[in-house]
Amino acid sequence: IASDGQVFVKFGRIIAKHCLDKRCSAELLCAAEQTHTISSQLGIVARVKAVTAESKSSSELLVSNAQNLIQAVLHVLKAAEAACVKGLQQPPPDPEEEEVAAFCMQWRKNLLWHRTKESLNSDRDELGLRKTQASAEPTLTAMVQEQSPQTKNTPKHPKPIKGHTIMDSHL
Repeated sequence: IASDGQVFVKFGRIIAKHCLDKRCSAELLCAAEQTHTISSQLGIVARVKAVTAESKSSSELLVSNAQNLIQAVLHVLKAAEAACVKGLQQPPPDPEEEEVAAFCMQWRKNLLWHRTKESLNSDRDELGLRKTQASAEPTLTAMVQEQSPQTKNTPKHPKPIKGHTIMDSHL
């Protein structure tokens, strides 16, 4: 779990590097650093627990750190969503950075498509606001979770849908 947290740290740093909005970039870097710290702590606690006698307090500390890591990763994903909505610059020809950008652009494309469908839907009031029964917008978290059953090992970073590239959307 601790090493999986580092995957999201790298993901967050790549998105922050290419974000056009400085505030979103700073928020994402902060979230990534917090995730890095918690992930490192979890790794240390897990290694110590592995070589020491079983104790309730060490188990509780391990569970608490894992829960904190989950919350930190969710923060990275929410900050990455904000960065993607604000816009990303074209990454250099680095395959890993292109793959991360393509993943985020696919999510943004899904979000814009969803918003377009919702705006045409009669589930809007006279001001154009969504009524409470409207379907939820797509999230990066949901896209990452959709990938989880497909792979036993966590990928280096979330993967885009095949056939989509950085050029699929204008940011």
